Formats: sequence, structure tokens, C-alpha cells
Amino acid sequence: MLLAEFNEGRSKTLYCIAATVLQLDELESLLDKARAESKGLDIEAKSEIMHSLLNEIAKDRSYLLKLRK
Repeated sequence: MLLAEFNEGRSKTLYCIAATVLQLDELESLLDKARAESKGLDIEAKSEIMHSLLNEIAKDRSYLLKLRK
């Protein structure tokens, strides 16, 4: 659902890392919140909302949602 609804073409890595790091209940509540905030918006705006929500959770929990190369 995350990729299908919020991926504008450049966020696949971020979403895959978030799905690996976050708990299932965190992801579900995040999806619900993002869906509520992004009703009627285009995919770019939806992606921005999801990014901000993910960054907020990552900051609160001291997670790093970046791929280390």
C-alpha cells in the first residue's frame, strides 16, 4: 500500500527501509494518518506528506531512514 499510494517514483528505497525499521502498528497508523491528510491530493503532494510523517517518527525514535552505502 505504501508504494502503491505514495510513491512518486523516487521514494521506493525510503519506504522499503521504513517498512523494515518500523513496527507494523506504527506503519498502519502512519498510513491511516497519511491517507486522511492527503485526500484529494496528487501523488507528489501525497509523497511529501508521507515523507514528513516518516521523518517525524524517525526523529522521535532516533531512527535513521537512509540507505548506508
